[in-house]
Amino acid sequence: MDSFISWIGGKKLLRKAILNEFPQKNDIGRYIEVFGGAGWLLFARDSHAPMEVFNDVNSNLINLYRCVKYHPETLQKEIEWNLISREQFYEKREKIVFQGETDIQRAADYFLLIKNSFGADCRSFGLKNKDLLKATDFLTQVSIRLRKTVIENIDFERLIKVYDRDNALFYADPPYFEAEKYYPDRFNIEDHSRLKNVLGNIKGKFILSYNDCKQIRDLYHNYNIISVERQNNLKAKCRSEKYNELIIKNY
Repeated sequence: MDSFISWIGGKKLLRKAILNEFPQKNDIGRYIEVFGGAGWLLFARDSHAPMEVFNDVNSNLINLYRCVKYHPETLQKEIEWNLISREQFYEKREKIVFQGETDIQRAADYFLLIKNSFGADCRSFGLKNKDLLKATDFLTQVSIRLRKTVIENIDFERLIKVYDRDNALFYADPPYFEAEKYYPDRFNIEDHSRLKNVLGNIKGKFILSYNDCKQIRDLYHNYNIISVERQNNLKAKCRSEKYNELIIKNY
């Protein structure tokens, strides 16, 4: 199934290529998405492992996932009263910062910010018609898919250390090198090295998606690096029709 939202750097266009690099399903005891976002890899299969973990540091995003998982019908009703409106969009953008709402209200507002913003950046009004009724009807299916998924909201280093086991598979899709400012959450240049260091000491397996650049190739030069190409849909320093990416793994 598809994801129920868009997200900056989402892997809709690369999910098949990434899935092709996954180990055999029988070899995966637990599957952990480190930088969850839209969860295109999670939703690509009915199940990846007996235990699944979905994590993101964005608390508004994780609140949305938890409300979809546990209260899809209530969330649907909250969303139904909203319109596609520039004025309403900017009101919600300001209101969500102050956290004066219930979890359901905050989830509905964030869902609408994602749906109605340009490039899912939650900052600028997107000027496109959206079928919100169809989008909310899909939430029931998403809730079923998330039924047995553990949803976390912690730093990636702590997450990896907590869930690491011999049979674990970590999928990490961090903010891309020199494109960090386009993502909604803070990720510093030094965090790329921090991620590499923690992944370099795990018992399990990891698969990593990154932009193709010298810095990342140098950082992961001891690992299995696979080059792939997709249509470019992310603003970055160099813009072209095609965008080169890397799939990196330790097996």
